Amino acid sequence: MKAAISTDGNYVSAHFGRCPTFTIVDINDGKIVKKEELANPGHEPGYIPDFLNEKSVNCIIAGGMGMRAQELFSQFNIQAIMGVSGKIDDVIKQLINGELKGGESLCKPGDGKGYGVEKTECDHGNEEHHH
Repeated sequence: MKAAISTDGNYVSAHFGRCPTFTIVDINDGKIVKKEELANPGHEPGYIPDFLNEKSVNCIIAGGMGMRAQELFSQFNIQAIMGVSGKIDDVIKQLINGELKGGESLCKPGDGKGYGVEKTECDHGNEEHHH
């Protein structure tokens, strides 16, 4: 299995497309065969799925990502595990042990609809929110 983890320092980045780097981990028989950190190639729509697909990545771990990115990854049969946070090394351990729990994407537009004040919104730049 080859996983790409959106990385910010030693931690999982909450924003998949905007993270500074990706940690690419090659796991075979429960062991880390290779681990490398790659600079984010850029936030062009559709570019990162292509980039990671060419690296034979089959699993992505991030705090969150937009719907469009998730759809692009599913076209490549790349599994996206959202809602993950914490230290990269801990996340890799959990992944190897089959204990990694994904959850809701941490940046969901439209969380807490109708509350106004409670609204948690990520600024995705190009995704306009019209009310």
